[in-house]
This record gives sequence, structure tokens and C-alpha cells, in this order.
Amino acid sequence: MLISGFDALLSDLDGVVYAGNGAIPNAIEALNRLSEHSIALAYVTNNASRSPKAVAAHLSELGAPASAGQVFGSADAGAELLAQKLPRGSKILVVGSSYLRDCVTAFGMELVTSHLDGPHGVIQGFDPSIGWKDLAEAAFAINRGAVWVATNTDQTIPRAEGIAPGNGMLVAAVQAATTVKPFVAGKPEPLLFQRAAENFEATRPLVVGDRLDTDILGGNNAGYSTVLVLTGVDTAATALAARTAERPDFLIRDLGELYVPYPTVRATGFGIRCGEAFASVDAETITIDGDENDLNAWRAACAAWWLAHPHVDEATSPLTVFTQTVGNRA
Repeated sequence: MLISGFDALLSDLDGVVYAGNGAIPNAIEALNRLSEHSIALAYVTNNASRSPKAVAAHLSELGAPASAGQVFGSADAGAELLAQKLPRGSKILVVGSSYLRDCVTAFGMELVTSHLDGPHGVIQGFDPSIGWKDLAEAAFAINRGAVWVATNTDQTIPRAEGIAPGNGMLVAAVQAATTVKPFVAGKPEPLLFQRAAENFEATRPLVVGDRLDTDILGGNNAGYSTVLVLTGVDTAATALAARTAERPDFLIRDLGELYVPYPTVRATGFGIRCGEAFASVDAETITIDGDENDLNAWRAACAAWWLAHPHVDEATSPLTVFTQTVGNRA
């Protein structure tokens, strides 16, 4: 099994366990099976709109094992980062949820509602109710010198209806009006992953997520093994094109594949073999002797391309040529 050899699973939520209010197929069963193998479970999320207690309640309703102590979110991390930058009693403008405001006050900060109140800091996290006036107030305060912390910079967020704009898009709007870059507390910074692993005294954690730029990059930054699950934002094709820092160690369809043997990816004298698929690189082209719908073909393609281009700072999409069509197996 892929999960063998690891002592904790550090799992993202949106796009991995659920999309909107509904569970993703095979996710809940997979999470419940972890206890059978004595593997700790932590949820590491960039969603700053809900408290750990609320997140755990939602997970429990879906049938997943969950308690508030298993949830590590960017709202708490953002408030702590702000408290590291500013002294206790500082005035803070919060652009985000009521829970984010609670996190800020827990560090002894004073909440204000306008740039006219002279805030020393601004913290910004996702909340569906955020509007133009909120973003404008943030920009006004930041342009007057307020310290700016973003809980996370996810460009998109998976919903039941599809992919929607995430906090990163709202942060980008404020950044465009200020030309200031925020301090970022959540993924891809390694802090949340490290705290989750330390909490469960895990020495061999596996990070699972659906986003290369937050989950996989963050897990890699923490020095942990990473697995991209193809139930959310990123795909096998975007993984292939990923810059070096965002490349996962494993690719799986859904969390259920944690419990099946991961195929051997083997280098030969001419290319990479994975299962029945074979991939080779010639300049900017990958030729894959395999079916585009077979995940092993993509695993072979990734390994071949990454071996040929080990150090890449920007995402690069090579030409992929598949030579077989053997049915829909992915």
C-alpha cells in the first residue's frame, strides 16, 4: 500500500475530502481506514472562514473521523504571524470571517473597522461576504503603512458547482491597489504542516492535496513526502508541467488509492516505465507508449520529463504524444 511506511497523513480538505458541502467519492472510507493501520490524521487547510470546531463538525457529519484538535487552519496561523509582527494592543483591520476576528482578539489585539481608525495591521482571509468596500478599506490602510498579513493566497477554491475564485484573487486585488506584498501564513509556507506533524509526534508524515502551488509546494517546503490527488484543482497534465519545487512524489486518482500498491516507476536505458506504459523525452516532446486515460502513462511521463529537466523554476508544458488508446482506465 502507498500509505505503508508513513505514520501520519496530513490532508488538505477542499478538493481532497469534500467539494462544497459534499464528500468526494472514496475519501471518507479512506480516512476511516487510517486508524486500522495506526496512522495519525491531521487536516491542514488554508480555508480561514471557519473555526477548527466548525470544520470538525462538518467532517463528522460527512462520516469522517474528526476533532477540533486535528484541524490546523490558516486563520490561527495568520493571527499568530500578525502577533509576531506587532505588539499586543495594536489596532487591526480584519478582512475576513468572524472566526478570524476571534483569532486576532485572542492575541490581545484591538479590532477596528475602518482605515480612519488608524490600524497598525491588516489581516485578510477568505469569507464569502467580502465585498469591494472591504478590499478598499484594506488598501487604504496598507497604503498608509499598516502591516499586511494574508492567511493564504489560493487563487481558486473547489466548490460543489465547480472551481470558484479563492482568497488569492482577493489578495491580488488589494496588492494591485497597493503594490505591497503581504506576509503569508498558510500553505505553501511549511508552518502548518510542521505543527500538525509535531502535534502527533510524526516522523514520517505524508502530505496529500489537490493543489501544486499550496499543498504540494508546502509539503515539499516542510521536507515531507507529497501526493497529488486528482479530485480537485490540479491534474496529471499540470503536475507534468510543474516547476521543480511543486512536483509531487506520488500521483493518485483519489484517497482510496492510498490503500493499493503504488506502481514501480523504473528508469531504463531509453526512458521510464510504469506498469505497461513507457515514456521517453526528445527535446521538448514526450512520447508515451500508453493510453492518455491510464494514470500510469502520466506517471511515466512525469518521471521522464522531470529526469530530463531536474531544475526548473517556471512551469513548462512539453508536447505529449500518446501512442495507444486502450480504454478509459484513469
